Amino acid sequence: MPTHHRNVILLGVCQAIFICGQTTLIFLGGLLGFALAGDKSLATLPVSAVILGTATMTIPASLFMRRVGRRAGFMTGACVGVIGVLVCALALHLSSFWLFALGALTIGFYNAFCQYYRFAAADAAPPAFRAKAISLVLAGGVVAGVIGPSLATATRDLVAPISYLGSYIALALLTLLALLLVSFVRIPRLSEAQRKEKGRPLPVIMRQPRFLIAALSSMIGYGIMSLLMTATPLAMIACDHPHAEAGYVIQWHVVGMFAPSFFSGHLISRFGVNKIMLTGAGLLAACVVVALSGISVTHFWVSLFLMGIGWNFLFVGGSTMLTTVYTTAERAKTQAAHDFMVFATTAGSSFLSGKLLHEFGWQTINYVAVPFIAGVTILVLWYAVAESRRDRPATSA
Repeated sequence: MPTHHRNVILLGVCQAIFICGQTTLIFLGGLLGFALAGDKSLATLPVSAVILGTATMTIPASLFMRRVGRRAGFMTGACVGVIGVLVCALALHLSSFWLFALGALTIGFYNAFCQYYRFAAADAAPPAFRAKAISLVLAGGVVAGVIGPSLATATRDLVAPISYLGSYIALALLTLLALLLVSFVRIPRLSEAQRKEKGRPLPVIMRQPRFLIAALSSMIGYGIMSLLMTATPLAMIACDHPHAEAGYVIQWHVVGMFAPSFFSGHLISRFGVNKIMLTGAGLLAACVVVALSGISVTHFWVSLFLMGIGWNFLFVGGSTMLTTVYTTAERAKTQAAHDFMVFATTAGSSFLSGKLLHEFGWQTINYVAVPFIAGVTILVLWYAVAESRRDRPATSA
């Protein structure tokens, strides 16, 4: 088996473990935050802390892996993740909201390393296989869609009488498994000459239209998803739907996020990245329409499932486009800049989600998403038209 195929399999399994933890944290973060917080408007702060930690660590993680290599970087990140999960478990034991938020922030540091799984697979793959490598690694998240909420429910009373303490202990064991698996990944380290080569200044790279479109597509896709998904469990409970139904909706949302990864790379190769990103924006718009149409479990389920697919097309498309804007020497800082922008946006939207839901309600959150979806649609459409005109052969008079 070629090394780049083996890397994709290993990183895909690690992605599944990572997203399983993410799904559990998203499902439980708002609910446990609500239970622990004195100020209920801060209920989604632990979820925001995870994303803030991710945003804070994206640049250091990328630069650290440039120096020590992907494998050592991923193993270091997994060790940090185990610590973060155990801090959350201790916070539940002590009923401490702020310690719980600190543990969530530390888990976010680990997540920043995990975000580079997709780029690590692309770095070691031939150019023609890069879009598929990215999408296939992300496809590992499908397993998490089935396991994540079920894991939280199954381990809820494992350490009675403290609800969900067992869930965090199970997450610590899963993170240790990721640490073991990632030790078998084989991705060539940069040579001494490549590490010394600086490439173009980052502002020059970021001024490229392709970088701007890639980053904005990923930012808006992730930001809208975070805005709506973070609020969904709380909104469903406010609508008198059981916790189990909220877990079911999040479960199918995660399936919607990652199941398309089995074919989104192929679709990009066949139809082009611009068309796939436009389709993703259209699916986000459909998600909002469904969410505003009613508050039954079916409305929440269909809305979040559509949102998951829309996120996939925008994020895989943006990540694929990003791989075309940098050289080998420039990839660490370019990937870091992209992911920092994405997760800074996501952290802000997740925190805003709790505030908007508490003050204004579920419908307002959906209306807030509309101008951003319209904006990314216009930008990608503009770029697609400009690119087609540039590539069109000149005709003689």
